[in-house]
Amino acid sequence: MNTEIRNLAPKEVWNNFADLNAVPRPSKKEEKVIAFMQEFGKKLGLETLTDAVGNVVIKKPATKGYENKTTLVLQSHLDMVHQKNNDTNFDFATQGIEMYVDGDWVRAKGTTLGADNGLGVATIMAILQSETIEHPAIEALFTIDEETGMTGAKNLDESILEGEILLNLDTEEDDEIGIGCAGGVDITATKTYTPVAVENGSKAYKVTVKGLKGGHSGMDIIKGLGNANKLINRVLYTAYQEEAFCISEIDGGGLRNAIPRESNAIITTKNNNFGAVIEKEALAIKAEYKLLEADLEVVVTEVNLPKETLTAEDTLVLLKTLYAAPNGVYRMSPEVKGLVETSNNIARVIVKEGNIKISCLTRSSVETNKWDFANAQRSVYELGGFTVAFSGEYPGWAPNADSEILKVLDSLYTKINGEQANVAACHAGLECGIIGSHYPKMDMISFGPTILGAHSPDERASISSMQKFWNFLLEVLKNSPEK
Repeated sequence: MNTEIRNLAPKEVWNNFADLNAVPRPSKKEEKVIAFMQEFGKKLGLETLTDAVGNVVIKKPATKGYENKTTLVLQSHLDMVHQKNNDTNFDFATQGIEMYVDGDWVRAKGTTLGADNGLGVATIMAILQSETIEHPAIEALFTIDEETGMTGAKNLDESILEGEILLNLDTEEDDEIGIGCAGGVDITATKTYTPVAVENGSKAYKVTVKGLKGGHSGMDIIKGLGNANKLINRVLYTAYQEEAFCISEIDGGGLRNAIPRESNAIITTKNNNFGAVIEKEALAIKAEYKLLEADLEVVVTEVNLPKETLTAEDTLVLLKTLYAAPNGVYRMSPEVKGLVETSNNIARVIVKEGNIKISCLTRSSVETNKWDFANAQRSVYELGGFTVAFSGEYPGWAPNADSEILKVLDSLYTKINGEQANVAACHAGLECGIIGSHYPKMDMISFGPTILGAHSPDERASISSMQKFWNFLLEVLKNSPEK
């Protein structure tokens, strides 16, 4: 399996990627991969440092003739999003990612691939290992917990780096040079309820929305893909208009930064026509999403009666609250054509045993609009009787059109590829803005190979694009600015 991956070009990168993908590395549980990187640096005889939160820095001196160039910080994050298809039997805590080649793509068997940002990590590892690649002095910065709070970047030691230029290798389109990104804030709405016994004569049904594509809640939000939490709420709300019922459980979605692909609800009802009502609304939804979500399914099955539910009244309040709660693109940028400025992802909905929890991630490249939208959502949830908390806030990265390293990359890309790069900001959370708050004089840029479907089991990395990115990066190292 991984032998095929290891033989891809550039071998030095894919071999490191295969080694890295054998190490479990979920966000907030990076102990194994931190130890892996520490051992990697020490085996090379390079200065290897780890700050208080677990960010790893490996320093490599300049090659001969490059001593007068500005020190470069090469940066990628160690953690990956752990997502799998429901029918995939896989234990992220003990198993390495199972990869395979599919034409020009490297994929994983039923799970996320970890190319985000494992290919960036593997690329930096290859440069640190090399005895032939020409480069200035390098500080390789491997951050932790980028995917669920960016706490590594937030708590980065402000004395651990000396470099003045940072190359972030976490952009996912090989023709794009990133010069800015969105900030974000986690929104969590919670509420308790008093469970009641199931009424006599009731039947129980499990409603499942599945087969959605999911994807990155920032980069893919513009596509208008289905959100399983919103769609299941829609079919349930429609059924409630026909006849009241009671929700027993809801389990929908997963990580905040992934568009939810599946949601399940268990309800009790005396309506013998319940399944038909759901089916009617499901057909309408499928018609609306036929070009975007060809595999969308809404399934209703009769199940054993649960012991407890919400009351019918509490059920309606919950359904109305989720119906009113905004999801998707809120505002497009008036300054950058085609850029989402502000959005929200209703990522996780849990209803069980007297507790309701709704988890969202709001992003925006404009701080004032981010907080305006966050407060709009808080208002919706508070009207529904929820308590709302904001957490995990991080700033965006403001573009610098006069960036010296941008001029280098822009010129080199055109020279090598015969066309201009797409110089743009992105609607995703990169660590550049946060790192810049610790090192305000640092010049920063972001680029990388093409990766599609990040944060979902459909994640895949282009083999030809990895080669293109690698060749481009080597030229950037040779042509980086003088001190």
